[in-house]
Amino acid sequence: MTQTTHPYAEFVAGRDPMELLEQTPRRISDLAQEIGEANLELPWAPGKWSGRFILAHLADCEIGFGFRWRQAVATPSLVIQPFDQDAWAARYDSLKAKWALGAFVTARLWNLEFLKTVPGEAFSKPVIHPERGELTLKLLLQITAGHDINHLRQLEAIRAANASS
Repeated sequence: MTQTTHPYAEFVAGRDPMELLEQTPRRISDLAQEIGEANLELPWAPGKWSGRFILAHLADCEIGFGFRWRQAVATPSLVIQPFDQDAWAARYDSLKAKWALGAFVTARLWNLEFLKTVPGEAFSKPVIHPERGELTLKLLLQITAGHDINHLRQLEAIRAANASS
């Protein structure tokens, strides 16, 4: 597995991706509350997304990832449809943080319920990602867990910046 195949491998090394996926809704909710609505408008670094944009991105991704997971289980020889996160983010200016957070949490909990129904052999079934090559549902979940950690760290940076000011 190369870094290109799994861009967040270092974040999940030696950790159970399902546990990480289960922990994220509470961690994101707690961080959003600690940061506060006004500070969610601030970027995590100069020129980067605000906390509100991160929440909207996570909600969008959870919808997309959940669809991919269902397709991976149900469709033989699946070729995953990539998406352009920047094109999706072009609409985030008008989206509220609280709705994005609610959508993310609800979709994640529903996706976790779905994953509990998936037979063990389906986690090793190959799928093709046009940009990353051959993957499995297990690897897709590892990537999602790493993606969560990446954005949790960004939200933590917003919290830390506001705690020191």
